Amino acid sequence: MDDARPPAAPDELAFDVAALPGGARAALEAVLMVADEPIAAVRLAAALGVPTAEVEDTLAVLAQEYRAQERGFELREVAGGWRFYSAAAHADVVGRFVLDGQTARLTQAALETLAVIAYRQPVTRGQVSAVRGVNVDSVVRTLAARGLVQEAGTEPSGAVLYVTTAYFLERMGLTSLDELPPLAPYLPDLAHLDLDAEAGM
Repeated sequence: MDDARPPAAPDELAFDVAALPGGARAALEAVLMVADEPIAAVRLAAALGVPTAEVEDTLAVLAQEYRAQERGFELREVAGGWRFYSAAAHADVVGRFVLDGQTARLTQAALETLAVIAYRQPVTRGQVSAVRGVNVDSVVRTLAARGLVQEAGTEPSGAVLYVTTAYFLERMGLTSLDELPPLAPYLPDLAHLDLDAEAGM
């Protein structure tokens, strides 16, 4: 039986990455240069049209080469993806440039609240307040607005639970929460705190 269907239209976006100047290596660099968040290897592979394993190998090689060349930037795998970052050796000068005249840094209260959420998540505002001894409603809203924490369901009581985000991991330079310093043992156990105020949250 003859197939009367017309031939499929060519994919106008299809291309041979190997034919591009610099091949897959240069293509990866070009894509990562415009990324504003870590990009997973599988997503990069889809963009380039090459196997994920090939992308992972190339990323590892590039990262090693940049370190060996002592470049001012480095390629790191953070929060489940890859992205360019300024080299750690130049953190002081980059910090002076970025923070010069900037006043929107996190306050001590925000940092303390973020630490409690990071180590005790998922956690409610009432539980964080019980640890810190003060109301944290406005601080949690600030952290959520900056993309560092997010809602993650509710308790049976209806209280909203909060967890840290992938952006938090990225800003901390962590791949997972398992890499957090061992601070948790110094925080009080939530099970032994007076959380009567939770109902009003």
